[in-house]
Parts: sequence; C-alpha cells; structure tokens
Amino acid sequence: MAFERIFIDPAICHGQACIKGTRIPVHQIIRMMANGDSIDDLLDEYPSLTRADILACLDYAAELAEEQVTPLPAASR
Repeated sequence: MAFERIFIDPAICHGQACIKGTRIPVHQIIRMMANGDSIDDLLDEYPSLTRADILACLDYAAELAEEQVTPLPAASR
C-alpha cells in the first residue's frame, strides 16, 4: 500500500497514519467526515490541507477496509 500524501512515522502521533507534512491523523479526517463535515468544512478548519489530502485519507481508509476474501472448502454434511 503506497500513498504519496499519507505517512507513518513512529515518532509522530504515536505512529498513526497522518497527512504528509502535518500532524493531522487520517482517522481524525475520516471521523469528522463520518460526523457530517464536508470537504469544504475540513478545508476551512485546516487551511494547510488540500482537497487531494482529504481524498487521500478516504482512499487510505478504503484500502484498509477492503476485505481480503479467502475461500474456504465447502463443509461436508
């Protein structure tokens, strides 16, 4: 999983995924959007962010949430 705008550094924010060049954790942006904030609201709240940063957070969260399906053999009865 390679993301240009997301970084993880154990020395910053306890190793949580953050937006590159900031100390803003990805989970904070995702949680704010889940609570009804729009991209424009976030851009007003965090003037250092870009629309691409916020979309990168969504992409990162989607990547983490994507299920890895492992087929199991059918159970015999």
